[in-house]
Amino acid sequence: MKTKILVVDDEADLQLLIRQRFRRKIREEAYEFVFAGNGEEALAVLAAHPDVDVVLADINMPVMDGLTLLTRLRETNPVVKTVMVSAYGDLANIRTAMNRGAFDFVCKPVDYNDLELTIEKTIVQVQELRTALHMMEENKVLRLYVDETVLKFMARPEFSNRLLASETIQATVVFIDICGFTMLAEKMPAQEVVAMLNTYFDQMVKEIITQGGYVDKFVGDAVMAVFRGDYHLDRAIDASLAVRNLVQNMPRVLPEGLDYEPAVSIGISSGEMVSGNIGSATLRRLDYTVIGDVVNLGQRLQDAAQRHQILITAAIHARVQDSFRCQAVGEGHLKNKAEPVMLYEVLE
Repeated sequence: MKTKILVVDDEADLQLLIRQRFRRKIREEAYEFVFAGNGEEALAVLAAHPDVDVVLADINMPVMDGLTLLTRLRETNPVVKTVMVSAYGDLANIRTAMNRGAFDFVCKPVDYNDLELTIEKTIVQVQELRTALHMMEENKVLRLYVDETVLKFMARPEFSNRLLASETIQATVVFIDICGFTMLAEKMPAQEVVAMLNTYFDQMVKEIITQGGYVDKFVGDAVMAVFRGDYHLDRAIDASLAVRNLVQNMPRVLPEGLDYEPAVSIGISSGEMVSGNIGSATLRRLDYTVIGDVVNLGQRLQDAAQRHQILITAAIHARVQDSFRCQAVGEGHLKNKAEPVMLYEVLE
């Protein structure tokens, strides 16, 4: 990879000396040099060449000296590393340069062997810094696609050895569907529908996270959330109530003429389920999720729920009736369930 080096010095013959000394590196395209006669020109060059890695700067220059340039470089490009190359190598100037962010100090007359070693050392530091920053940016992007719970699971020492391992857990799963978005997709441009959907999702997810849940996945205009740990069922119902109230009270964001009022239908199921990576290691496509009859039941309950309804089964109602106000809906026939299921609606 080519390293771009900015040389800042008002000595007219320095450019020729640099090009002669490093001609092999230039020919091999290991180094590329750009030049400036003072600190002010250097800032302009940096603006035109944001990929500069190393700055070699003199101290005594007209218009803007090297020590002043150091203070400006931290604002302009915090990644670039500066080596001061100056005849003013007294302790006061060295201390001032280092305190202002210089990476190293080379005294004139220049020992070019020492300068080359210093440049190589500086390049390593810049590359390590750029790699660290790149990894930080990748991590930010990863967190947009992968839930925090999954990242923690991936960080376990045994993760790579237990890639397809699973565990049986007690948890609560919540399915939340935004009603009517299929109709909107037929009447609005796709980009507007997606933007609106993301607005709803963003607000809903905040309520899920507030109650200690995590989003397992987004499926079209629906959200699947999982709650684990102490009081997972109560926290799941609290989050569902909060999401329903939130959507009901969100300001209208639709164009005039479209008759649509936002609403959610929610199904909640709780009990034993299997948690782990589901998919193909060979294909390198895995989904960290929960599966089982309890999970399927939650989705069926959401399918059966009407606008603004939060549906639970009689078994769940027996567990939460002292904490939440519910009312019986009646028996319902759920998909893939041979017998009718007694349903209850959570009111508050």
